[in-house]
Amino acid sequence: MKIIINYTLCVIFIIFALLQLNDPDGWIWFTIYVIIGAICLIQNFKPLPKYILVIVFLLLLIYAGFHFKLFVDYLLTENKVEIFGEMVYEKPYLEGSREFIGLLLAAGVIFYQMKQRKKVQSQ
Repeated sequence: MKIIINYTLCVIFIIFALLQLNDPDGWIWFTIYVIIGAICLIQNFKPLPKYILVIVFLLLLIYAGFHFKLFVDYLLTENKVEIFGEMVYEKPYLEGSREFIGLLLAAGVIFYQMKQRKKVQSQ
């Protein structure tokens, strides 16, 4: 089951990466999402060292921290559906919130990989 989940996560994050290519800062997000997809794929063949997973996890959380205020600004707005619309330059909290959520998703996947690695080692 772990192998299927990892392949699925890999495909999802590769799709996420490809969807970023039309953004002005798409290369940053493309790189982040490709790395997450690659980690999921590699974990099926050879577990990565724990320190690599921890470093990636911490870097994702630190980067998410820079977007946290924008996410809070979004939470304080009345029209929550705006997050699914187009980028509005007068509302930077929309893009910041999307980026925050993407980083949390990526960090969640890395956390999952750390837990799976721990299960494999304890068996």
